[in-house]
Amino acid sequence: MTENTTSPAERARIIAALRTLDSCAISDALDSYGLPGAVTALQAMWPVGKVVAGRVRTVTAAAKTADGPSTHIATPLVVISEPDDVVVIDNNGRIDVSCWGGLLAEAAVKQGIAGVIVDGACRDVQECEALALPLYARRAVPVSARGRIVQQAMDTPITVDGIAVETFDYVVADRNGIAFIKQADASRIVEFAQRIAEREERMSAEVRGGRPVVEVMHDNQFPSVEK
Repeated sequence: MTENTTSPAERARIIAALRTLDSCAISDALDSYGLPGAVTALQAMWPVGKVVAGRVRTVTAAAKTADGPSTHIATPLVVISEPDDVVVIDNNGRIDVSCWGGLLAEAAVKQGIAGVIVDGACRDVQECEALALPLYARRAVPVSARGRIVQQAMDTPITVDGIAVETFDYVVADRNGIAFIKQADASRIVEFAQRIAEREERMSAEVRGGRPVVEVMHDNQFPSVEK
C-alpha cells in the first residue's frame, strides 16, 4: 500500500482548496509542470453540479476465475474508507459489465465517500443520482458484475485511462473531466492552480471592461512556473 505522507490537517486543506478550483485549472497547472494527470475518456454519469475533490482509494477489478479471488468489487474498500475519499476502480476500460451499482452507492454515502470513478462501466445511475453520489465512468450498462468480475486488489497502484494513480493521490472531477494529482505534487499544483484561477478571473474582468480579447489572451498574460 502506498505510504500516506500527508497529515490530516494538510489533507483537509488541500481538499478544501481543490473544491474552489476545477479540473481545467488543475490540468493547466499540471501542464505547466510537465506532469500527467488529466483524464479524457470518462464522464459524469449524471449531471453533477459541483466540483468533486478528495483523496484517492484504489480498486483493481478482474475477470472471475474458478481458482481466483471472489471478493465483490470495492466492498472491503468502502467499509474502511473515510469521509472525502474517492473510490477509483480500474477495470481496464471494460464496458460490457458493471463494476459499481446501487448497493455499493448506499454504503459509500453512509461512509461519507465523496465520489466514484470507474475506468469501465457502471449501473444504477439513477440510484447514485438520488443519493447525490457523483459517479464517473466510460458508460452505463445493465449487466451485473456478479459471476463475471471480482476485486483483485485494493489500495495498490492502478491505471485510469493511461494515467498512473495510487492510493492517497488527489483527484478533481467536474463537468469538464477528471484530473489526478500525485500526493507529493499536491501542494505546488494547488498553489499554481490558484494563481491560474485568479489570473483568469482578472482576464475575464478585463474582457468585460472592453479590453480586446486578443490582448487579454496573449501568452504573456498567463502565469508561468518559476524556474
